[in-house]
Amino acid sequence: MRPVIGILGNMLIMEGGILPGIERAYVNYDYIDAIIKTGGVPYIVPMNLEDEVIAKQISLLDGLILSGGFDVNPLLYGEQPSKYQDYTYPEIDEFYLKSIKIALERNIPILGICKGMQMLNVALGGSLYQDISQVEGSFIKHVQAAKRSTPTHSVSFKEGSKLYKIFGEKTLINSYHHQCVKKIGNGLKAVAFSDDNIVEAIELEDKEFVIGVQWHPEMMVQNPNSNMIKLFKEFINCAGRE
Repeated sequence: MRPVIGILGNMLIMEGGILPGIERAYVNYDYIDAIIKTGGVPYIVPMNLEDEVIAKQISLLDGLILSGGFDVNPLLYGEQPSKYQDYTYPEIDEFYLKSIKIALERNIPILGICKGMQMLNVALGGSLYQDISQVEGSFIKHVQAAKRSTPTHSVSFKEGSKLYKIFGEKTLINSYHHQCVKKIGNGLKAVAFSDDNIVEAIELEDKEFVIGVQWHPEMMVQNPNSNMIKLFKEFINCAGRE
């Protein structure tokens, strides 16, 4: 039976049309497509802040994707917003934190993507650089102009990590982020790095599959030359186990 994979939803505030200002719950279709292609059943988990509702939502899932989105509220990791801080949506961040806590308690596989990786880190006590320019020695362009399925730089994996077993020593990724991990959260390990030493992936040590990646693998599944489908297959396989 195909496992049910939840995708944490985002909010889109309409600026035009006949209903300006209306909020719409959504996820990018690339997540849905990647889940279906690799044997899962996608389920959009819309944002709300009711503990009982979130617990019920997560109880319906076999695995959870923490999707990308707006910048993380720096107050969550003890910092004031800097001049580099972009748009934040604090209610979404609270929804992510509640969902992560429940998913970890239920011991279901979690895949954090871009902001989702950052929220996983913050949920476990970590912090972020509010902009990559704050990282000494950074030189790679981490917000690419190329097509979203096109890889633009490489990452290296730590031997012995789960991602090393999936990808080997190195792989090529796309890149759409200006924030990145600073302090690593409790129980997490940094397991992938760019050539300018930005943390590109994290794993929770005592769980079978709780992984965060800074790139967008769901956007690369459609690229026949990409190996990102292997990441989703491993995630779906873990979610499908009794």
